[in-house]
Amino acid sequence: MEKEVLIKIRGIKKIYEMGTQQVRALNGVDLEIRKNEYVAIMGPSGSGKSTLMNLLGCLDTPTEGTYILNGTDVSQMRDDQLAEVRNKEIGFVFQSFNLLPRYNALNNVALPLIYAGLPRADREREAKRALINVDLEDRMNHKPNELSGGQKQRVALARAMVNNPSIILADEPTGNLDTKTSLDIMELFEQIYSKGNTIIIVTHEEDIAHYARRVVRLRDGLVESDQLNNNPVLNNS
Repeated sequence: MEKEVLIKIRGIKKIYEMGTQQVRALNGVDLEIRKNEYVAIMGPSGSGKSTLMNLLGCLDTPTEGTYILNGTDVSQMRDDQLAEVRNKEIGFVFQSFNLLPRYNALNNVALPLIYAGLPRADREREAKRALINVDLEDRMNHKPNELSGGQKQRVALARAMVNNPSIILADEPTGNLDTKTSLDIMELFEQIYSKGNTIIIVTHEEDIAHYARRVVRLRDGLVESDQLNNNPVLNNS
C-alpha cells in the first residue's frame, strides 16, 4: 500500500566535482523503505553507501533524481528546509557519538527539542524520558568524558529518539565499541524496532547487518542486491 512507503528514491545520482574530474558516487539508485522496516545498507569502500546515507538523512541533495520522504519531495530543498526536515523526521546515531563535551547527558539529549521550539520544562521532561528508555537514568548529569563508550552511544540513541522521528538513521553505530557493548547497543535497536520504529543502519560489518530484516548492498554507486533477512539475530529472545 502506497501510504505505508516512508522513503521512495528514484534515479538518484550524485556527482562530485573534484577539480577537473567528476566522481560519480551514485549512478541511479532506486529504493523504497516502508514504515517499521529494519534495513542495513552495506557495501565496500567507494560503493556509495555513505553518500546514500547523507542523502537519506537530508544532509545533502542529489545531483539528479527524486527523493520522497514521508510524502514530501526533499530532492531540491534549500539547506534551511532540509534542516527542518532533519529535525522533525530523522534521528541520527553516529559512530563517533557526536555529543557536545560541555553538556551533560540530559542537555545533549534535549538539543533537538531546542531546535523544535519546546519550552525548557518540556525539553527536560522529554529528555529524561528518553534517557530512562535507554537505562541511563543514573547518568543524566554526567558529561561525555564521564561516560563509557556504550553509555555515550546510549545517550546518542536517546537524543535520536527524543523527537519521535520517522526514521532512526545509524552510521556504523558500533564501530567504536567492543563486542559485548556492541551486542547491548544492537539489543537496544531491536527494542526500538519492536516498538514500531523504522531503522536504517549503514555498516560494513556482516554481523551487525544480520540484525536487520533486510539488507541492501551497494557496489559502484548502484544497488547490487536487496534481500530480506529471514533469520535475523534476536539477542533479546
